[in-house]
Amino acid sequence: MEVIPAVDIRGGRCVRLHQGDYGRETVYGDDPAAAAARWVAQGARRVHVVDLDGAREGRPVNAAATRAIVRGSGAAVQAGGGVRDLAALRATLDLGAARVVLGTAALDPGLLREAVEVAGERLVVSVDARDGVVRTEGWTASSGVAAADFVRELERAGVARIVYTDIARDGVAGSPNFEACEALAASTPLAVIAAGGVSALGDLRRLARCGVEAAIVGRALYSGDIRLPEAIEAAANPGGGGDEAAAAC
Repeated sequence: MEVIPAVDIRGGRCVRLHQGDYGRETVYGDDPAAAAARWVAQGARRVHVVDLDGAREGRPVNAAATRAIVRGSGAAVQAGGGVRDLAALRATLDLGAARVVLGTAALDPGLLREAVEVAGERLVVSVDARDGVVRTEGWTASSGVAAADFVRELERAGVARIVYTDIARDGVAGSPNFEACEALAASTPLAVIAAGGVSALGDLRRLARCGVEAAIVGRALYSGDIRLPEAIEAAANPGGGGDEAAAAC
């Protein structure tokens, strides 16, 4: 399983939100590109970049910061936030992003089909759920669509990969929603990237056993609760770690 550090950008700074709440922000640095370069120096092959301003406003806002990460980090960049139409999708690809993450806009079947045609396997769809229901508009609104139904629509549209985020677990100490991740990985042919709640090395080992392709880690890396080299090792060897390794996903 791959470990992907998160670089969330708001107002040009590197931040983390508590459960997606824009009023509960922790700033971790003024230079997102430097944060990305730090994770690459510690072994990351890919970084997950989110334009938080763009996610709320419905258009990319921090494109310059994303471009700086693409050019300066040396990693494959998985970028999203505010990608709501084909123009924004193409623009993000043109920045040099290896993958583009589509969120709210993917609920439009016509746009989703066109996005698959344009980006192919470089397209990732974000499935952001609270209590099993997809949230939109930067997690600020409910779509009324069940996450399981949404995933089935994505399969039919030809999407290859999703990021599944349990919003209640994002940006907080605790643990991921292992049960949801395991059920999703078992029920869909799509590659699943898990996000939200990773707080310890044991979380990464359990996620690896759940069958997900990758895990995005944010707050725990910035706070120092997890060191990236150790996280990469734990994800690559999920059977290690003593008694916690025996726990079922």
